[in-house]
Amino acid sequence: MGLIISVSGIRGIVGQDLTVADAMRFGMLFGQALGNDDKPVILAGDSRISGDALRSAVSAGLMAVGRDVIDLGVVTTPGACLMVRKLQAAGGAVVTASHNPIEWNGIKMIGADGLSFDSRRAKQIKERFNSGQIEHKSAKECGHITRNDETHKTHIETVLNACDNELIEKIRSRRFKVVLDSVNGAGCVGTAGLIEKFNCELIHINNQPTGDFAHTPEPIAENLVELADKVGQLGADVGFAQDPDADRLALVDEKGRFIGEEYTVVLASWFVLKRSAGSVAVNLSTSRMIDDLAERFGQKVIRTAVGETNVAKAVLANNCPIGGEGNGGVIYPKVVPVRDSFSGIALILELMAETGKTISELVDELPKYVMIKKKFPCNLNEAPQRIEKLISKYEKEQISTIDGLRIDWPEKKAWVHIRPSNTEPIIRIIGEAPERELAEELIAKLAADAGL
Repeated sequence: MGLIISVSGIRGIVGQDLTVADAMRFGMLFGQALGNDDKPVILAGDSRISGDALRSAVSAGLMAVGRDVIDLGVVTTPGACLMVRKLQAAGGAVVTASHNPIEWNGIKMIGADGLSFDSRRAKQIKERFNSGQIEHKSAKECGHITRNDETHKTHIETVLNACDNELIEKIRSRRFKVVLDSVNGAGCVGTAGLIEKFNCELIHINNQPTGDFAHTPEPIAENLVELADKVGQLGADVGFAQDPDADRLALVDEKGRFIGEEYTVVLASWFVLKRSAGSVAVNLSTSRMIDDLAERFGQKVIRTAVGETNVAKAVLANNCPIGGEGNGGVIYPKVVPVRDSFSGIALILELMAETGKTISELVDELPKYVMIKKKFPCNLNEAPQRIEKLISKYEKEQISTIDGLRIDWPEKKAWVHIRPSNTEPIIRIIGEAPERELAEELIAKLAADAGL
C-alpha cells in the first residue's frame, strides 16, 4: 500500500512502508511546522514493539530542528493529548497505529489544543515529506529531551475530578466485578489504576503492555471472544475492551454478550444528558440511537464529517457536554476533548450505579436498529462524480453532503451514508434501519444508483 500520509499523520507497515529514517524526517518536519516558539513538544506512544525505535527517531528529528522534547513513554493517546494541554506544549507526536495489527505503526500529530493537527499544516508536511531539504540546527541550537512519568496519574485524577463524588462512593460500595481486556496495549497500567480507584473487583486479561497483542487489536466482536467468555464464566457485571492506544472502548454485558461499539457513546451520553443540557456531536456514520436518546432529553444532535477531529471541534464549538463516534470513541470535554476510553469507563460505571440497572437492562431500553457496513471497489478519481450523481438523484430527500452523502428517511427510521475511503480504492456504504432487510435493500439501491 505504501506509506499513508494524511491529516492525522503517517501510518504504514514497519520496515516496509515506514522506516526509522521516515520517522526522523517526519519529526523534523513536524517540529518546523509547529512554528518558532520555544515551547516543548510532547512525545508518546502505544506499546508496539517497534515503538521504541520510532519514538527515538521522532525525538531525534524534533531535537535536530531545535525542539525540546518531553518524553511521556508508553501512554494512551488521550493521556498524551491531556498532557499537551496541561504542560502547555507546542504540540505532541504520538507513535501509534491505533487498532491496526502489530506489523503496523504510525505517528499521530497533535496540536497545542490537544486535538489532531490542523489540515493546513498537515498538508504542508505531506507536500514537503518527499521533497526539499530540512534545515538541521547547529550544535548549540539542538533541542534536548526530558522525561515525564505523570501521565497515568494525571489522567486518572482528571477523570475522577469529572465524576460525581456521591456516585464514586456508590460505585465503590457496589464493588462491581469488571473484566478488562487491554490487548497488551498502552491502556494496561492507567486503566487498571482507574478501575481500582472505583474499588471494582478487576479481572484484567492481556494486561502487560508488551505490544505483542494477544488477538487482532480492533475491539470488535470476533476479536473479543476471550473477554466475552470470561465475563460469562465469572459472572462479571461488565466487560470493557480497549484498542492499543486506548482511545476506543467496546462493551460486553453481564451475560457475556458483545453488544456493539455503537452502544458505548450512547450509554455514556445517557448519563451525561440526564444531568447536563446541551447538544451531542457525533459523525454522520454514528447510529441513530443517539438521536432517539437526545430527543428523550430534549436535546439536539450535531452531525459532522467522519473523523475524530471533526467531532471534537464540533464539541468545543457548540459547548456540547459530550460527543463521540460509533466506533467506541467517547469524547468527554470535562476530561479531554478527544476519544478517551477512561472517560467512557467512568461514565458507564456511573450510569450503572445511578440507575441500579445492568448493562443488558440499559441496552433493552434503547431502540433496536441493525447497522450494516459494506465496501465496494472504486477508482477514487471517479468517486466524486459518483457521489454527485447520487446527490442529484436524491436531492428531494433529507440529505447531508458534508462528507460524501448521507440520506435519511425519518419515517422509516433509516439512513444510508456513502463516502470514498481516504486510504484505499474503495467506497464505503453504511446503512441502518430497524430491520436488516430494509438496511440491505437501501444499501443495494444506493450502490446500484452509484454504478458500484
